[in-house]
Amino acid sequence: MTTWTLAQRAAKMNPSVIREILKVTEKPGIISLAGGLPSPKTFPVNDFAQACAAVLGQDGASALQYAASEGYLPLREAVADFLPWDVSPDQILITTGSQQGLDLVAKVLIDAGSRVLVETPTYLGALQAFTPMEPDVHSVASDDEGPLVDDLAAKAGTGDGRARFMYLLPNFQNPTGRTMSEARRVAISAKAAELGLPLVEDNPYGDLWFDQAPPLPLTARNPEGCIYLGSFSKVLAPGLRLGFLVAPHALYPKLLQAKQAADLHTPGFNQRMVSEVMKGGFLDRHVPTIRALYKQQRDAMLSAMDREMQGLGVTWNRPDGGMFLWARLPEGMSALELLPEAVERNVAFVPGAAFYADNPDTRTLRLSFVTASAQQIQDGIAALAAAIRARLPQAVEA
Repeated sequence: MTTWTLAQRAAKMNPSVIREILKVTEKPGIISLAGGLPSPKTFPVNDFAQACAAVLGQDGASALQYAASEGYLPLREAVADFLPWDVSPDQILITTGSQQGLDLVAKVLIDAGSRVLVETPTYLGALQAFTPMEPDVHSVASDDEGPLVDDLAAKAGTGDGRARFMYLLPNFQNPTGRTMSEARRVAISAKAAELGLPLVEDNPYGDLWFDQAPPLPLTARNPEGCIYLGSFSKVLAPGLRLGFLVAPHALYPKLLQAKQAADLHTPGFNQRMVSEVMKGGFLDRHVPTIRALYKQQRDAMLSAMDREMQGLGVTWNRPDGGMFLWARLPEGMSALELLPEAVERNVAFVPGAAFYADNPDTRTLRLSFVTASAQQIQDGIAALAAAIRARLPQAVEA
């Protein structure tokens, strides 16, 4: 009988809570407000069909061959052109989704026991990427404007125990939907530079603003002190698994080596298709249609929350972009315990506790407004309110 001996780091790997919840949404009739999936209505299928034919027709053999680990140069040049600070294409590494960027950062920057700082709460996928490297993760206290600078400084560490980096999502954060204010960006950039603390800035949602573009990225303020992660998943299609990172020249070679060890290169055919689609200012025409749809659906969710949650003791924010709304249940109620009751009423959400590196707030939950229709959102929020109402006496007693 064969015995498989797992590496110690494997024991630290955990399944994605969100992916597990998404299995529940396969139940017939369920309204899912859980997954962070872009709306398939936004996928430019016809444009990709034309791009596919063009790529195969122009140089199909090269598109289907092994390719450079750095990424397809015209795509890297296009990324450099649309970033709002001076970036050289040779600082850009095309990744297999921005999730791979997190994995590469973890492999290159984290040793066992290394201090890493994150927001409170933070992106679950980042915690999953960092955890196998066995870091010592510290949550920096945060408010509606982002991480608190004083707490960042207090937790940055000194000497050999100094934090390797702080991971941030300044724009329409997953899970909370909050956006870091200009004043907070200025303060965090200045404090990080003063401390010599590297920042890892993740920005998959930054183009999904509704009324006003978010402030300038943190990386634009101190490019040599930051790694910037971006994605095509939210503005084109997630199935392409295309993202990118921007790194200082001093760090780029090691990230490239980690990329080569992981998968040699991101699929060249996909890169060429995206490069072809992006010609002629396509994103400038396409992304506003995504913003308009998501704003309409956010408004539908806010309207439903205002109507259905009256008198229940539930609080929530009003995101200015992105895909998520963050809510908090009444005193004594657990989102994880509420979930089965909600599923019985044919609505699903993500309990917020999974997004905390430590000291989780079990009353929080994440609601996505981008894949359900306006009518489904209304029905789903009504069902969620009914589930809360059914448990409310228990919460009061607790």
